[in-house]
Amino acid sequence: MEHNYEKEKRFIILRIIISLIFFGLGFLYPILFILAYFIAGYDIISRAIKNIINLELFDENFLMSIATIGALCIKEYPEAVMVMVLYQIGEYLQDKAIHKSKKSINDLINFRPEYAVVNGRRMQPENVEIGEVVTVNTGEKIPLDGIVVEGSALIDNSMLTGESIPIYAEAGKEVLSGGINLNSVLKIKVTKKYEQSTVHKIIQLIESSAEKKAKTEKFITKFAKIYTPIVVLIALVLALALPAVLNIGYSEAIKRALTFLVISCPCALIISIPLTFFAGIGGASNNGILIKGGNYLEQLSKIGTIVFDKTGTLTTGVFGIREINSCDSDILKYAAIAESASSHPLAFAIKNAYKNEIPETTEILEDAGNGVKALWEGKTIKAGTAKYVGVKPVNTLGTVIYVSIDGSYIGNIVLADVIRDDSEKTIKVLHDMKIRTVMLTGDTQERAETLKNILNIQDAYAELLPADKVSKTEGLMQTTQLPLAFVGDGINDAPVLKRADVGIAMGGIGSDAAIEASDVVLMEDKPYRIITAVKIARKTMSIVKQNIFFALGIKTMFLILGGFGYMTMWGAVFADVGVALIAILNALRAKNIK
Repeated sequence: MEHNYEKEKRFIILRIIISLIFFGLGFLYPILFILAYFIAGYDIISRAIKNIINLELFDENFLMSIATIGALCIKEYPEAVMVMVLYQIGEYLQDKAIHKSKKSINDLINFRPEYAVVNGRRMQPENVEIGEVVTVNTGEKIPLDGIVVEGSALIDNSMLTGESIPIYAEAGKEVLSGGINLNSVLKIKVTKKYEQSTVHKIIQLIESSAEKKAKTEKFITKFAKIYTPIVVLIALVLALALPAVLNIGYSEAIKRALTFLVISCPCALIISIPLTFFAGIGGASNNGILIKGGNYLEQLSKIGTIVFDKTGTLTTGVFGIREINSCDSDILKYAAIAESASSHPLAFAIKNAYKNEIPETTEILEDAGNGVKALWEGKTIKAGTAKYVGVKPVNTLGTVIYVSIDGSYIGNIVLADVIRDDSEKTIKVLHDMKIRTVMLTGDTQERAETLKNILNIQDAYAELLPADKVSKTEGLMQTTQLPLAFVGDGINDAPVLKRADVGIAMGGIGSDAAIEASDVVLMEDKPYRIITAVKIARKTMSIVKQNIFFALGIKTMFLILGGFGYMTMWGAVFADVGVALIAILNALRAKNIK
């Protein structure tokens, strides 16, 4: 594909060079101007003729052809040739810019694994079944989602998440397709077919993103269809009316009308506006943010309210120790011993917090919903509720585990859902950006209020079922003129993600629901990526507006000058090709947002 592209570009350069040679010789032998003209512009004329046959008039090919053929008819040979040559140079440079932008997207698409190694044999990832074990050597891409069953290694997930720091994978850990094994051999048991794998879904999302056009893109397309026949009609009026109105010859009037036509080509808008959205989506992808189309990018730039789900979004959804209240430094050890056989999330939090090896116990008795009792080295350890341990409960936020030794109370451990590191910073910056923040949760009102105060969220609604979250979101949408975004973890928030103006799934890299239900997928569990997404969207839309005002402003000025005879055909070429090139170079800035 790349080879064919380079071959086509070399052919265009050769045509331009040959045309310029005949153009120079044309001043000695005028007939060579005609040859130079057709070498430079035969494809433009051919497309114009095909469009006329198909009744698709008034595109840039039609405008260029009618203007330059008219110039030849009034013996303005050099101008006619140079319009075609410069137009081809402009098209070449435009195509290079578009190709460069597309290549950044294709680079993401090309992180598709080419093969999977099963029992020492290479095969297509599409042919690997769930449960089979694939071997991934150093430097190879992980072909399918799965669980590591043997080995340990650092995995580079930067093409998936935008995060440059490798993750450590060992036996029992889930790994995702598209990651690169950096330093050791891994054996991975496949958990998803290729069609359901992370890498395949991301590729599908990227490939389809360009299909969903923003309102601005649709407007420009409609505008061009109305604008072009109007300027052709104006050019015709100029050619017929100027001799009578300004007392000039028909030759000069036709020349002005033809110059007017060249200036009027809407190339700058038709090419640069879609390219800006395309570049913005590419720039977001480079930052680990997948935006499903230009329409969502445009909506994201106007966001006035962001509604957050609590668990798994602003918090990790995993319990951690908030505080330890005890005069005994071994309280965490005793609690870990008591909870050593439990599979409860609170027990996992205590065992994870105790970094040392947990001593074995001779006996553990569990009282479901109340606590556990363990015998260790002749001591009776109890951990659980205040009633179970036999003490007065304390008033604090979080879940409290009370601990006693041989009936003597030694203190408590407070556990709570861990707040993400960048949640507070994210909320602060959103407020600086004049964006309202709201939190919805199924948790208790007390816990919701506490988190609201810690993070300085403006509004919080608690004890909500999934259906309640949808109705609450709809109510919030009715109170604002600006678009509303909902941010969730993509697993149990699918209904709200669908209902919001923009659904943002955070950390949805392994979640089927996230990719299917949301409009924007943040590839990492980092709320601050939302700030990056909004800034990219705002900058992209800023560039779109710059290009619209610049192109229309310059063309309007040049059209007026051309109509009154103050603009030559050379100036007309700049108004068309030059303006388009400047707009395209400006559009590409949307790709380079850090």
